[in-house]
Amino acid sequence: MNSLSFYSVGSFILVVLVLIAVISIVYRSWRNGISPMPSSAVVRRAVLSELRRIPLPGLIVEAGSGWGTLALQLATYNKAWRIVGIENSWIPLWVSKLSASLKRTAADLDFQHGDIYQYQYDQADVVICYLYPGAMTRLSTIMRVQLKPGAYLISVCFAMPGWEPERVVTCGDLYRTKLYIYRVKE
Repeated sequence: MNSLSFYSVGSFILVVLVLIAVISIVYRSWRNGISPMPSSAVVRRAVLSELRRIPLPGLIVEAGSGWGTLALQLATYNKAWRIVGIENSWIPLWVSKLSASLKRTAADLDFQHGDIYQYQYDQADVVICYLYPGAMTRLSTIMRVQLKPGAYLISVCFAMPGWEPERVVTCGDLYRTKLYIYRVKE
């Protein structure tokens, strides 16, 4: 086999792999109703600032962790935290896992393939989500039933229907993104 055909076969394989990755992301985005969207640095810092106000150590669950940017930043801050990112799209999940393996983190960080509507949140001290209104509506009942008294829920961008936030923080980013901070009643 000459070098030209070797590169042609290699290029073909690379194109096929990229195409499969794109189709996978598009399919999952269509099924989820939203594509994996990384949170901005300003929003990540605001979430971290809110977590500093909460008496932890404990379990932080990011429902719909996407590319892992938020969980990775949180994991560099406090080694007492245990952080679990739940994601159902394989490509962002693999990117998250690879990023976590390459980055030194303070916390115990685990990205898991799963369905945010099937995950058991009963052990979570904090749940963080950056989802869309339909998902928030669907999670509202799940969180009411599963979150233990005293647990926190931090929602980026969209309010949790039927819940009264303890406070609302407006981030200093271009979109003036809001964080809704809820605490489950004791």
